[in-house]
Amino acid sequence: MKFPWHLYLMSAMYIFAGVMHFVKPKAYMRIMPKYLPFHKGLVYWSGLTEIVLGIGLCFTSTKAFAIWSIIAMLLVFLLVHFYMLTGKKASAGMPQWILILRIPLQFGLIYWAYWYLQF
Repeated sequence: MKFPWHLYLMSAMYIFAGVMHFVKPKAYMRIMPKYLPFHKGLVYWSGLTEIVLGIGLCFTSTKAFAIWSIIAMLLVFLLVHFYMLTGKKASAGMPQWILILRIPLQFGLIYWAYWYLQF
């Protein structure tokens, strides 16, 4: 293994999350902010992006690009997290405390990705 095992764990996490966009697209479409167009297309594109970036983490030549892209993607996904706090329907039935907890978790994921730039 070229990289620490936990980088491969991160890779697997993004690949799995991306695949789930194709397996359960309706779950992701339910939480899409209403002001964004083409919900189905955005769900599929974001899933494909997560898969490609997850794979990109595994190669020296693409790792830095994948990391910076993951950071950008996670920042964009904050839109969804904040949107889900706007009301009961937007929350998709999730408790508000979980929705609030997801925001610092998102920043933790950003830091986790950034940390791998040193390897």
